[in-house]
Amino acid sequence: MKFNHELIEKNIGLLGIFTVLVISIGGLVQITPLLFQKDTTEPVKGLRPYTALELEGRDIYIREGCYNCHSQMIRPLRAETERYGHYSVAGESVWDHPFQWGSKRTGPDLARVGGRYSDKWHEVHLIDPRAVVPQSNMPGFPWLAENKLDGKLTAQKMEVFRGFGVPYTDADIANAQKAVEGKTEMEAIIAYLQSLGHALK
Repeated sequence: MKFNHELIEKNIGLLGIFTVLVISIGGLVQITPLLFQKDTTEPVKGLRPYTALELEGRDIYIREGCYNCHSQMIRPLRAETERYGHYSVAGESVWDHPFQWGSKRTGPDLARVGGRYSDKWHEVHLIDPRAVVPQSNMPGFPWLAENKLDGKLTAQKMEVFRGFGVPYTDADIANAQKAVEGKTEMEAIIAYLQSLGHALK
């Protein structure tokens, strides 16, 4: 008996089931091998977990939507590595949940921005980007300098990340609130930005 594809094409339910099945098999074939490769599951040499303040800064970075305009993924192309530095590798992001790679670049890639500018430069840039980069179309974030952190949830966040395999110690978690309390959101996001790319320069 000859197979008649018209039967599937005219039956929306059957077509939907086969579509999901094919996509699922394709996804498994591509993703499963990555779960067993050391390059994608083990941290690169020199990688350290975010401090309590850096972790809070990362949450502010996500809250403010910075990832919408700034990727943290340098592609292995000469033009990118000459501008931004060593290309990104999966081992840099094994403790980043969710990772901030992305592909959208309205602004520059931030994967290696840590240590490139001073804390004061970042502060001025975040309050009024055009004060340091006249052609910038980035909005200002002056409220970050006013908003204070209380750190009440920082230890819980670190506990969750420890459940994901991030090597936080009991001391890290016990001192988390004290490390964050009273600091401004500006200090936190600058600490996060300064931590980016520390493992591979």
